[in-house]
Amino acid sequence: MSPQKVRLVLDLIKGRGVQEALDTAAYTKKRIAPVVHKLLTSAIDNAKYVAGEEGIDLDVDNLYVKLALANDGPRMKRIRPAPMGRAYRYQRRLTHIILSVAERQAAQGLVTKVEEPAPAAASEPAKTKKAAPAAAEVKKAAPKAATKSAAKTKETKPAAKAAATKKKAGK
Repeated sequence: MSPQKVRLVLDLIKGRGVQEALDTAAYTKKRIAPVVHKLLTSAIDNAKYVAGEEGIDLDVDNLYVKLALANDGPRMKRIRPAPMGRAYRYQRRLTHIILSVAERQAAQGLVTKVEEPAPAAASEPAKTKKAAPAAAEVKKAAPKAATKSAAKTKETKPAAKAAATKKKAGK
């Protein structure tokens, strides 16, 4: 099925809770909806399995659809019979579906995230001061190189014109 048609169903479930997304996919009247339902069920089962393997306590009620994408896949070229012995070509579009679920953070603040410490503020200004002169040196060097190449082209143009006039005179 084409990605445009699949995106219609994926946009319905994106960002919703897992149970609500399953219900939406089950009762949507699109041909791709059962496939999305099956894919979502598989993603939930995978999340349960990975949580069990890593020893993480997973609450399925807090799961939601984090990412739902439909990208172009390969296209199959087909031929359809047409009037008067002709044939019309068409393309059967395929889709790569990416579906990801994640667990929402608890609203009560029982789960806390540990953030990495920011780099020291004193070292950052020193780096920027050192990087600025180097960039200025590069800018100064670039115009010199441009003038040298321009001088070479000026020298070669008169020589080329003189060669061309000699050829004309010789004929």
